[in-house]
Amino acid sequence: MNQDMMEALQALAVERGISVDALFGALADALEHAYKRMPGAFEYAWVTINPETLEFQVFAQELDEDGEPIGDEFEVTPDDFGRIAAQTARQVMTQRIREAERELKYEEYAGREGDIVTGMIQQTDARYTLLDLGRVEALLPQAEQVPFERPDGNTRIKAYIVEVRKTAKGPQIVVSRTHPGLVKRLFELEVPEIADGVVEIRACAREAGHRTKIAVWSNDANVDPVGACVGARGARVRQVVNELRGEKIDIVPFHDDLQEFVTRALSPAKVTEVRPDEITGDCDVIVPDHQLSLAIGKEGQNARLASRLTGWGINIKSETDFAAEQEFGPVEWADGEWIRNSETGENMWQPADGSDPISEADYYAQAEAEAAAEEAEAADVDRTDDDAEDAADDAVGARDEEE
Repeated sequence: MNQDMMEALQALAVERGISVDALFGALADALEHAYKRMPGAFEYAWVTINPETLEFQVFAQELDEDGEPIGDEFEVTPDDFGRIAAQTARQVMTQRIREAERELKYEEYAGREGDIVTGMIQQTDARYTLLDLGRVEALLPQAEQVPFERPDGNTRIKAYIVEVRKTAKGPQIVVSRTHPGLVKRLFELEVPEIADGVVEIRACAREAGHRTKIAVWSNDANVDPVGACVGARGARVRQVVNELRGEKIDIVPFHDDLQEFVTRALSPAKVTEVRPDEITGDCDVIVPDHQLSLAIGKEGQNARLASRLTGWGINIKSETDFAAEQEFGPVEWADGEWIRNSETGENMWQPADGSDPISEADYYAQAEAEAAAEEAEAADVDRTDDDAEDAADDAVGARDEEE
């Protein structure tokens, strides 16, 4: 009978994925709980189990006035303890096994924040999506989902572990599909050079569902970091793009020089000059006039991602706009931006107040008029100061004559 019980415990351990020692501990706790529910049971008592014979005994000790055990321990195993234990220990035993399973699952995922997991979509509603990871479920909140990405049920997707929480019902794993770390982990899976540490992803900027920029660096002069990530005929990067449901990915080489790094980060636009300001942490980027819209990107996306990638604020200006600033100084009266007329193709200045755009010629005509007005005002101030000074001198001379 003991041999049958041992085999049953071993089978249960394999089925539940926990150790036999943990089952022995759960069984001892269950028997102890069952004993203390018996009439006349000692308050301070415990159960021991022989792992070879599976015989169990109950031992106890007396307690003093302070509740501390005193004297020698003695055996108090009841005669009919086996039958009573079988009736009362099942529930406690089941509860202990569940707790051991929860602890085991938590230990399996604890500390795995930043890893990537593959799960099957199990349930979806307006608040979250549940992913079946096998032994546990992962929670994909609405805020961590890519906008307009709605994979069908029973579809396998990869997600990034953001947090592992310990709850009374077991571990709660929170995952994300929008985190930039997902892109890094996907490239680690597809690019052996990144997994081996030969190529590093130094920076990553992402707008989930639309576009991602990554800056890569090679620790081996013989390995092209961009080529390693792209793969033969784009096979490697294509796998990542497919997993991200068609999200565009720009791969640029990292550079220690800020000006060169900003130039590369704004690709595919061509940059004429980069002027960083160490005090403000911003840099002015001058681009050819025909590259202005490309450098800024749709709704400013290219400039925004380049700024996040480099960690610097980026102010993009056309060569014409920059030349005007150099000649006339900053034009404070004309807050706005340059746009391109879709019909004529010419540059137009769109004032920030929402008024009608003006042509480039009118813009610079106003700039010249404003500069001329400022010069005239400055000249008037100087002339007024000179007149006041002459008047003061005349007054002093008159007073001297009177004296």
